[in-house]
Amino acid sequence: MKVVLSVLILLLFILQPCAFAKEKKEPDLQKRMALYHKTEAATHIPWYVFAAVDQYEINLRKNRRDLPKLKGDTGIYIPQSIWSGPENPNPQDKSPLSIKVFDGIGMDGNGDGKAEADQDEDVLYTFGQYLLTYGRDIDNIRIGLWEFYERDQTVGIISGFIKLFQKYGHIDLGEHAFPLPVKSDYSYRSTWGDARGFGGRRIHEGTDLFAHYGLPVRSTCYGIIEMKGWNRFGGWRIGIRDINNTYHYFAHLNGFSKGLKVGQIVEPGQVIGSVGNTGYGPPGTSGKFPPHLHYGMYKDNGRTEWSFDPYPHLRAWERKEIRKKK
Repeated sequence: MKVVLSVLILLLFILQPCAFAKEKKEPDLQKRMALYHKTEAATHIPWYVFAAVDQYEINLRKNRRDLPKLKGDTGIYIPQSIWSGPENPNPQDKSPLSIKVFDGIGMDGNGDGKAEADQDEDVLYTFGQYLLTYGRDIDNIRIGLWEFYERDQTVGIISGFIKLFQKYGHIDLGEHAFPLPVKSDYSYRSTWGDARGFGGRRIHEGTDLFAHYGLPVRSTCYGIIEMKGWNRFGGWRIGIRDINNTYHYFAHLNGFSKGLKVGQIVEPGQVIGSVGNTGYGPPGTSGKFPPHLHYGMYKDNGRTEWSFDPYPHLRAWERKEIRKKK
């Protein structure tokens, strides 16, 4: 009995750090919100601006091996050469005064007399002071973001996050929904990576959900409509970007919900269109294949965008909704 008890205690000590390590991978939402509000009070830049930039950077850390891993509760990364100054003989300089002498931007945000590039409050405060050199209004903040990232796509994604966080007043917007009404008449299987011939040899970048013509198609996430209109492959299609920097692609639609437009915020389960069989030709082409929804998922890592298999996500969302309805 004593041996068994000793083994259990040993396992507890071995597994407990692993549990903490797993929790640490996902920054605490409440701590992040507290940091954003504190930095807002110090800089008078809206909290949702910091939340949006931070969310974008956290997403990058999850999809880029060349970037430092998350250490604290936030993800904004300022390269050391910019932080301490390109000509600073001490790249790890933490003195706000000498950093300023060498044209670095690192600042002390928590009042401990040190400017540390891996300390959440220092980084958020420093980034806020950087944005203040452009102004507090959103248009000038966008200019500051472009100067920092030098990528239009990045500025557009962060601007979408700003709209989402401003509207809902919090950052817990990771809920998802199945794209079709669950328990309705539809079928699907894993078709990602299958060969396709129209328009040249290519792979199928999504999952086909076969359903009756006109069945409602729903948003799978909280997000911003980035694209709406005709594509010769996808017919009438909509693209939605969520806060995890995932682009949700809905194609072959019969039509769109009334009033839907690019830049609009949508929510999980909101009807955005209906199942059709449009595509494979000029605008208006339809009937070249059975009615179905083509659903794709794409990830942006700050440099490029690629597709990944949505099938496991669809199954998980479907099961969750079915359980809720029981």
